[in-house]
Amino acid sequence: MTGVVYTPLEFERLALRDRLAAETICTGRSSVGVHAGSPTLVAGVAGGVAPDVRAGDIVVADEIRSNDRTVPCHAAPLLAGALRRLGLDVHLGPMMTTDHIVDTEAERAEVARSGALAVDTESALLASSAPSGRTAVVRAVVDTPAEPLRHPGTLIRGPRAFRALRHAAPAIDAWAAAIADREVLLAGPRSFCAGVERAIQVVERALDKFGPPVYVRRQIVHNLHVVRDLERRGAIFVDEAGDVPLGGVLVLAAHGVAPDVHHEAERRDLRVIDATCPLVSKVHAEVRRFAARDHTVFLIGHRDHEEVVGTSGEAPGNVIVVPDAETAEGVEVDDPDKVAYVMQTTLAVSEAENTASVLRERFPALSGPRTEDICYATSNRQQAVQAVAAGSDLVLVLGSQNSSNSRRLAEVAESQGVPAHLVDDAESVELSWLAGVSRVGVTAGASAPHQLVDDLVLALSGLGEVSVRNVDVVPENVQFALPKEVS
Repeated sequence: MTGVVYTPLEFERLALRDRLAAETICTGRSSVGVHAGSPTLVAGVAGGVAPDVRAGDIVVADEIRSNDRTVPCHAAPLLAGALRRLGLDVHLGPMMTTDHIVDTEAERAEVARSGALAVDTESALLASSAPSGRTAVVRAVVDTPAEPLRHPGTLIRGPRAFRALRHAAPAIDAWAAAIADREVLLAGPRSFCAGVERAIQVVERALDKFGPPVYVRRQIVHNLHVVRDLERRGAIFVDEAGDVPLGGVLVLAAHGVAPDVHHEAERRDLRVIDATCPLVSKVHAEVRRFAARDHTVFLIGHRDHEEVVGTSGEAPGNVIVVPDAETAEGVEVDDPDKVAYVMQTTLAVSEAENTASVLRERFPALSGPRTEDICYATSNRQQAVQAVAAGSDLVLVLGSQNSSNSRRLAEVAESQGVPAHLVDDAESVELSWLAGVSRVGVTAGASAPHQLVDDLVLALSGLGEVSVRNVDVVPENVQFALPKEVS
């Protein structure tokens, strides 16, 4: 299966003809239907109508609107991301197709009120022969409400749009190379764990009960989409308790904090709601228990991770952070008969166990936690991504770059010999990764919303038929009670 690139006008074809490796370029309305049934990309120029769209910007349509129908453009996030990585100013949103050139102030305003970003006269027609959802639109803006088409400035803006369209060619080529039918293997379990769901609910309920603003120390969970959504609802994220106004409401994030954070909150008379994951609280309790026996506690984990910082703060004089087996080989203590270890909850299981094995071998008296420290959700997701990677050409892990558990999932997939990438969302997926790939494994870290998975599968469906297969390794039904302050 191949994609077809339509350039409605001859000068639009001239902008791209020597820049595209894509085999099929059609020009003019007479070419409609020549490649019926193929994914279609419409490339050309358009008139901007939204106030923030400027001449020379690129508009990528997430849907095409016309008088009689709306055509979805499922691959739009993939294209928008590719174009942004080329350094172009890109807007993602609806494109309006009309039967005439829209150039009056009144008409532009009417189209803008509909929510469209730009207007053209061909996209809806050219999309008519493509399968549903498999049309893409990349338009360089020539004119705007402040800079109308019939204006001497068009002599400057026209070449600017022409250059932007030429600059977009590598992304269009990448789209064409990624066109294919695919199977998507969904790892199960994936996405939110019970601790993350609890932490987000804590902030939401605090906003409902106390009203905004509700202050949250650091990111409630390590995911940009979660943070931005809560910010829109009235949450304010701060670095420290000292940044919260006296008497304010402060939510502590799921990763846990050191006791001195609680002390600072008390000094400022803050209403504190602790959203620490109960599994992290368990590790804190273990450190306190071992420290009370005057043990040195090896904390296996990443030194700068918030969970490790908070856990270390329970007994800073007793805790030694051990990030890996190499460090474990050289670590020394005053009394090797009084040593214990605990683990960061979001580590890769195999690597953490390797480090623990070195410590056990070096310190025969080593005590360990009563039950496994690594979170059940972390272990389950790692098992699931292993199963998915075994049958995939590529694995995509949805999660933010500062999410430890998400990073581990990508590492576990790579350890199976499969290319794997950690991405924030569909827009972060590079089209070049998909060229020649027929099976894509998809999972999401424990802090990544379920919707991101759905959005990615939908985006892939804009490149060809997608069949989805769930690879379920273990069921999850864990739930944690909410803190009394918001229950």
